[in-house]
Amino acid sequence: MSSNSIRALAWLITGEARQHPGRIAIAVIAIAIGVALGFAVHLINGSALAAFGQAVNTVNGAADLKIEAASRLGFDEALYAKVLQVEGVADASPVVVLRAGVARGEPFTLLGLDIIRAAEVTPSLIGAPASGPGGGKQGGGGDDVFASDALFLSHAALIAGKLRIGDRVTINANGQVQPMTVRGLLPAIAEGRRVGMMDIAAAQWLFGRLGKIDRIDLKLTSDVQASDVRSRLMPLIPADAIVSDQDDDAQQSDGLSRAYRVNLTMLALVALFTGTFLVYSTQSLSVTRRLQSFALLRTIGMQRSGVVALVTIEGALAGLIGATFGLLIGFGLAAGALDILGGDLGSGIFDGAPPALILAPSAAAGFFALGVAAAVGGSLIPALQGARAAPAVALRNAGDSIDPRDHLAGGLPLTLLAAGMGAALLPAVGRLPLFGYLSVALLLAAGITAMPWLARTLLAPLARASHRNVPTDLAIQHLHGAPSAAATALCGIVASTALMIAMAVMVTSFRGAVDQWLGDILSGDLYVRSEPGWGGFDQGSQARMAAIPGIASIAFSRQVPIVLDPSEPPMSLIARPVGTDGAALELLGEEVMPPPGTTAVWLSEPAARILAVEPGDAIRLPIGTGARFAVAGIWRDYSRQQGAVVIHSSDYDRLTGDTVRDDAMVLLEPGADIKVVQRAIRAAAPPPLKSRLTMAEPASLRTLALSIFDRSFAITYVLEAIAVIVGLAGVATTASAQASARTREFGMLRHIGVGRGQIVAMLGIEGALLGAVGGLVGVTLGVAISQVLIHVINPQSFNWTMTTRLPVTLMLSVITALIVSSAITAMLAGRRAASMDAVRAVRADW
Repeated sequence: MSSNSIRALAWLITGEARQHPGRIAIAVIAIAIGVALGFAVHLINGSALAAFGQAVNTVNGAADLKIEAASRLGFDEALYAKVLQVEGVADASPVVVLRAGVARGEPFTLLGLDIIRAAEVTPSLIGAPASGPGGGKQGGGGDDVFASDALFLSHAALIAGKLRIGDRVTINANGQVQPMTVRGLLPAIAEGRRVGMMDIAAAQWLFGRLGKIDRIDLKLTSDVQASDVRSRLMPLIPADAIVSDQDDDAQQSDGLSRAYRVNLTMLALVALFTGTFLVYSTQSLSVTRRLQSFALLRTIGMQRSGVVALVTIEGALAGLIGATFGLLIGFGLAAGALDILGGDLGSGIFDGAPPALILAPSAAAGFFALGVAAAVGGSLIPALQGARAAPAVALRNAGDSIDPRDHLAGGLPLTLLAAGMGAALLPAVGRLPLFGYLSVALLLAAGITAMPWLARTLLAPLARASHRNVPTDLAIQHLHGAPSAAATALCGIVASTALMIAMAVMVTSFRGAVDQWLGDILSGDLYVRSEPGWGGFDQGSQARMAAIPGIASIAFSRQVPIVLDPSEPPMSLIARPVGTDGAALELLGEEVMPPPGTTAVWLSEPAARILAVEPGDAIRLPIGTGARFAVAGIWRDYSRQQGAVVIHSSDYDRLTGDTVRDDAMVLLEPGADIKVVQRAIRAAAPPPLKSRLTMAEPASLRTLALSIFDRSFAITYVLEAIAVIVGLAGVATTASAQASARTREFGMLRHIGVGRGQIVAMLGIEGALLGAVGGLVGVTLGVAISQVLIHVINPQSFNWTMTTRLPVTLMLSVITALIVSSAITAMLAGRRAASMDAVRAVRADW
């Protein structure tokens, strides 16, 4: 390209920007919003996962391999001696892991370590002696670590417990209460994590874990592969233990929030996708308005490639500016969201303090490229359309590119629709609904490409009808006769409306299903729970609570996390009565009697999907030596995404010997005073629990659960609001551009006697019709996309199903808002164009 051509392109681009800065600004803002949201979600997720991984490493150390208990019940310590004899194992360190609490602070993880062994295998958990704040030593040096009452805490645990080194403190773990002395600080690896350490023998003796350990950390010889040692260990591993490594830890951490963060990332990219249509709409109108200018340039020597380059470069520049601002805004959004909502954006996946924000240069480059690509993609089709226009025709005609008498083909929309429906039927990829998102994109594209046909079809009855109102006739005939111009105006409206309605239907359906489910399962009058780290209700306290006057019946339950796959997050094993009054499960389908010699268990819907089992199938659980289990039924559960398994209380007691319970559901006798019963329950609880019980009535639990739901979807509501704002901005931009492009038409109408007020009214009616068509199509398309979200993406992401609930009031409100806002913006945009002198407006119409 010659220097003259480059200067000409630069002059044309800067001239367009100077003449219509608002239109360019809208395109820049649309791209910036999409990039900002996507980059912010990525930064938040990366920071949260890094912090969670650090927390796992803090507790696990840096062992080459680990043998871990599949539940918090632990496994026989006799396995430790056998593991030391395995070829390739250089050393091993046994570990007891307890959830502990102090009277004045938050719970923390208490590690019981063999100090000598841990110093060789996981030295990062021990540390070197050093001076600590308040006196004493830091780390595990000296003979203090072998004292039965010696406790070493991380700095975060010290602060959370309001303690100083040298303090005497009462520790509650595994239902046992023991006095201990804080002798020092743990090393820097535990910075920001509530972790404690003590001698393993003392931990077993003081906290009732004799003969049981929770983990064996392994150090391998330098000449072996971890996979070889792992295969040699497998024959020794009992059913209640698993072998894992740091890669398994990373995958497990990733699995905790993978579906949630992938869905959020996709929702953020939806804004960028909507921005692409807004750029397309803006550039299409710009090309239509400048067709005669392009034709003139073509007649004096500019090639078609020059027109394509001009429009594409304009889009690329908007993308460059928008992506740059988007990265800056995204960084600020991520920092603010981490402080306000935490690393899980309010979903409750990760506990603890907000993580530190971690920069991601490669992600920044990727989202920057996406922003530019979206702007270029939105400009490319209008650029090609402008280049294909014949100069001789374009010089005389700036109207719609489709003859009103032509039949509009629907091959492309139908093809996209069929492809979208087909993609929705495909399975998940790595438990991620990638084809589901492809289906959403294809359905959206089908709706957008069908807009010329839809606009003409919906307006045809009005065009055939007879009207006595001049502005109404003119508005209807213009839109019906220029379907491609109407479709261009509708792209941004339909895209943003469809995606917003789809999300609204999904969230409404999900919330309604959760609300109904809570009403079904909260059948008790009072629910009692012991705080984590403070033990539970032993058999004596259970009997005392059952005998309290005013209690008709009480059902105790126990929740134990179990690991079935070391690379997957733990499931919940729930021991509770099944089939008795107030303890029935909400089953999906029929119940199946287990075969003789097997123990019946009931799987939640997510657990059944994750394990790919059905009623009657056999499954493996890490409890009971040689026990066999069969699925008796599938029950609905919206509270545990990773899955849960219910086992009858008596079977759990028989297989594990664990008779402690964490929760209780209470049914009261008629006329019983619930406050009196609550005081009696607190008095009957074990002494450590008396001040650590949580008691709630069904109504408060329901309100709390729904508030958590709303908080976890807060970011979704924000994305919906942004989609509406982007769509309305598109309405304003489109109306302004079309009014500016039609000044000669308005001048001709003024010449034949149409008044300025009638022209403004015509534009208002056109805007209202566009809003109505866009709203109807957008809402209909949104409902269709919502079915993919509800019946494909949700089950493949979160493993639960629900029925569709339509937010009718919201849908009608959106259509009404689009009609009103489109009419107002069209009238405001057209007042200036309609006020121009009629003669001046048509002078160029040779």
